[in-house]
Amino acid sequence: YVAGISIMPSCLLGVLPLGAYLYIQGSLETPVLITCVILALGLVKPLIQALQYTDSLAMVDSTVKEIAGLLETEEMQRPEERVTLPNSHISFRNVCFGYGNTEVLHQISFDAVPGGMTAIVGPSGSGKSTAARLIASFWEADSGEVQIGGMDVRNIPLSQVMDTVAYVSQDNFLFHLSVKENIRMGKPGATDEEIVSAAKQASCHEFISALPKGYDTLVGDGGGSLSGGERQRIAIARAILKNSPVVVLDEATAFTDPENEAVIQASINELVKGKTLIVIAHRLSTIVGADKILVMDQGCIKGQGTHEELLRNNSLYRELWTAHISAKDMGEEAPV
Repeated sequence: YVAGISIMPSCLLGVLPLGAYLYIQGSLETPVLITCVILALGLVKPLIQALQYTDSLAMVDSTVKEIAGLLETEEMQRPEERVTLPNSHISFRNVCFGYGNTEVLHQISFDAVPGGMTAIVGPSGSGKSTAARLIASFWEADSGEVQIGGMDVRNIPLSQVMDTVAYVSQDNFLFHLSVKENIRMGKPGATDEEIVSAAKQASCHEFISALPKGYDTLVGDGGGSLSGGERQRIAIARAILKNSPVVVLDEATAFTDPENEAVIQASINELVKGKTLIVIAHRLSTIVGADKILVMDQGCIKGQGTHEELLRNNSLYRELWTAHISAKDMGEEAPV
């Protein structure tokens, strides 16, 4: 547009004086002069469109590169046949993992509490979310073993790992489908009654019923027509419907407002009943009652125990707790 505005006066400044001179000299007829002026003015719109296409081509180029990078990613090599797991206990055995040439987890070893709550805390960038994503097999460990039921996940079919682990993050994606179909993704064969039951347990039945078409309302690309708290509750309803024995919560309430946080916390309580729960904690006050807390820093485990034990014996955890309490007293939460 700016280029068009700049070029249009230039065309007229060149065409009009020269055309008028040639017309006065008799070497240019009136229809030809008018045609030249019209053509000069007509250059602007195609130029603006061409510039718009240039922006679109740049976006296409960027998108193609992202898709190419995804297609070039090495595929996980997993067996096809399902295996028999004696239980769904989660363990790390000397796990190392890195992004490219940068190692972010160094010889991590721990056992999650079976049927209980294991929390992972630490400063930003300490490797908490990376550990959670390894449990869900988003990536594979460079060395060591991530185990489910005592078996290395690399020896378990990916579909079986997906059935065993329900992963709920702070940034869940909803597809451009109805609310009902987004929840049904947790269990493709689920009936409408099961979907409604899961939605009620996730405390989202009321707001879904208030939508223009209820459960048949389209949520928009990425769930854009819903608030962040509403998207989170639908994601939790999806996980409740999935009914996996292991639940990984990756800072699931990190950026919700206080009103939504209370509702989401109630939904999470329904989700984790009788399950092995692994929580990546943003607000330390939410994991005070955890059966085990792992303290991570710079890709290593710096301590583990209950809240009281760590307050007594772990200086890093005390610092995190003090910062959390101070921020809470000032009316805001400290990110950790």
